[in-house]
Amino acid sequence: MSHQCFHCQLPVTQKNRVTTDINHQQQEFCCHGCASVCKTIHEAGLSSFYNFQETGLLPKIDLEFSSEIYDSDVFQNSYLEQNDNGIKSLTLISETIHCAACVWLLEKAIGSMKGIESIRVSLTDQRVKIVWNDEIIQLSAIAKRMADLGYNAIPYERNLIEHRERLKNKQMLYRIGFSGFTMMNLLWISIALYTGADDGKYKEYFEWLGFLLATPTLFYSGFPFLKNAYIGLKNFQLNMDLPISIGALTTYLYSTLVLFGFGNGGIYFDTVVNFIFVILIGRYFESLGKRQAITASSSLKQLQPKIALVEKHKKETIMPINAVKSGEIVVIRPGEIIPIDGEVISGTTEVDESLISGESTLINKTPGDKVLSGTVNMSGSLKIKVSKSVNESALNQIINLVNDAGVHKSKIVCTIDRFIPYFVLSTLGLALLSFVYWLPEGFDTSLMIATSVLIITCPCAFGLATPVSLSVASGIASKRKLLIKNTDAFEVANQITHVIFDKTGTLTNGRFQISKVVTGLDEKYFINLISSLESLSEHSIASAFPTSNNSEKLQVESFKSSPGRGIRGLVEGNEIRVGTYEFVSENIINEENEYFPISDEDTSTILWCSDNKKILGYILLEDQIKSDSKILIDSLKSQGMNISILSGDKLGAVKNVADKLGINNYYAELIPSQKLELVKKIQKTDKVLMVGDGINDAPALIQSDLSIAVVGAADISAQQSDIVLIGKGLKFISRLFTISQFTKRVIKQNIYFAFGYNFIMIPLAMMGKITPLVAAIAMPISSIIVILNALRIKNKG
Repeated sequence: MSHQCFHCQLPVTQKNRVTTDINHQQQEFCCHGCASVCKTIHEAGLSSFYNFQETGLLPKIDLEFSSEIYDSDVFQNSYLEQNDNGIKSLTLISETIHCAACVWLLEKAIGSMKGIESIRVSLTDQRVKIVWNDEIIQLSAIAKRMADLGYNAIPYERNLIEHRERLKNKQMLYRIGFSGFTMMNLLWISIALYTGADDGKYKEYFEWLGFLLATPTLFYSGFPFLKNAYIGLKNFQLNMDLPISIGALTTYLYSTLVLFGFGNGGIYFDTVVNFIFVILIGRYFESLGKRQAITASSSLKQLQPKIALVEKHKKETIMPINAVKSGEIVVIRPGEIIPIDGEVISGTTEVDESLISGESTLINKTPGDKVLSGTVNMSGSLKIKVSKSVNESALNQIINLVNDAGVHKSKIVCTIDRFIPYFVLSTLGLALLSFVYWLPEGFDTSLMIATSVLIITCPCAFGLATPVSLSVASGIASKRKLLIKNTDAFEVANQITHVIFDKTGTLTNGRFQISKVVTGLDEKYFINLISSLESLSEHSIASAFPTSNNSEKLQVESFKSSPGRGIRGLVEGNEIRVGTYEFVSENIINEENEYFPISDEDTSTILWCSDNKKILGYILLEDQIKSDSKILIDSLKSQGMNISILSGDKLGAVKNVADKLGINNYYAELIPSQKLELVKKIQKTDKVLMVGDGINDAPALIQSDLSIAVVGAADISAQQSDIVLIGKGLKFISRLFTISQFTKRVIKQNIYFAFGYNFIMIPLAMMGKITPLVAAIAMPISSIIVILNALRIKNKG
């Protein structure tokens, strides 16, 4: 007599029986692995795991690597996504995650460990993103806990993912090849039977041969359908492989019963083999289409070199890029892609940054200049000092943004995902209804019609209609330097009626030049005083001041920034303020001001400076409007958009830019909180898109319905926006609306097609007008049509 394993429900016999105390009761298990996992789950207080999953098939496993390797800095640095004051994060792949219960168990069990900041498990791609405090808990302890629960833990690496995708496709081709071989042979058998052999002495021989060919085809080539259907049923979820599996198994089992003498009907092994082959072909082309869509989003990955030429002890050594550390010297020859972010220490060259920043002209680089990974060294040889690891590089930040967009599900995708199980349930009901209705015409006829109904329905088309379109759209946007962090942006973009711009660094270049200096001090000292403070600022105004040599630079202590107003710090014991007149005036104790005349009509940006006694003077800064700002504004106006400028700059400078661009609504001398309040006011009547850069715009960017941060490639990770625009290409913002409108149209077309296809084909199948083989051909074609239609979005990029 055998019992069931308390953990996985598999049979327990005298040979494999293991008993363990669980909650003060002796329970039987089929192996020590199951006993260990079950005990771990109960000791962690997670016994409700079994309410989510009735059959847990994961015994305890060994760690993928030793504890020393998991905790090694060299090992972790190749995969870390964050390493800030002991707080680390990385993504693990666990191939044994197979259902919603696995997600629940991992998030509860790992999330309850001391030192875990957060954990997020994705069932679709089997990834586990963990943030932990390395001073409290080690990565090896996390990996061991996962292994104790039956989940392997392999650090996420793009090459590994790509390798597994290639392996999956290779396995699919093997299944297609085998089913194609059996289909060809069964075709000859079918021809023989249909041309008279069904009444001859070889009939039974041919039928048994069909059985021998169909059996491995169903259970090997058709295994992915059967497996996915089983997993869905086990988790009480009806997926799109369930109708296919029921149709194939029903036809096969019926034919087998007839072959063994339990009926007098027909034998349809050829039908089973034919539609498995055809559906596999369709699935293969469907996966090719998906990869093509995803390729557009991940093309930047190809820019990352895998190796670097590192100079150590006056010798050049080729090293894997993941092993290159900050502070090391990398040699870059003409024509090579710069492999990692750094600072030029030797050599001069021109660099093509177009693929990263959108800058079309070549940029001169000399010692002291920064270079970014993914850009191309066009002329001279360089030596650079590495400033960031490969995981912290500008290129990797861009790749992470694109990947994060792929993880996010838009609202419409979530709605469709909830609809599909009901659709599958309706399909099963219609197939059963068809079977019962046609049963008086004969069991064979009713079975074939019910099978056709099961196969012809295509929830795949519904499932692919939106995500593939959004994936293609995100890829096209990324080629235009618009990195989509939230795919809901496409839906919201279609509702935008008002576009708000920051001025400095958004509509203008943000590269200020000193046009006039007015001061009672020595002019060189006055500029150096302001430059010393501005060197600590992140505002674009800082670029107007030359970088002082360390010997010339004044020491600044207690530096503080007041966004939208100015900066301050202690220089030689005096508090120096730089910024707006109101801001620097607050610092004055005794009024000893000199008179500094300024015209009210002046359109330059004014930077005032004071110590704690008096106004020291001011500097006029000129900023040029970006070449494509006018193109963008005219394009938005043609689309019926309302346009405003919100700026912290003086009124004359803002009015000058607004007049040149033809913008009637503009607001000047605003601090961040005032920008925020104006955005809220405009939102009462309009859907708002905010376009800005810098810290000053952060509150307004967050408040707006849709936000775009216009930033340099090295700064993208810090932006709190839905979309990041890298570099100068403002004109591409208007392309966002074009892409969004076309994407919306394509999604609608795909959904309408999916409804129309099922609305027409299901009744035809129920009327007996479509055979299982025709159904097997039509079903994958409908998915392919949806994918091909989504790929049309590329033409609108």
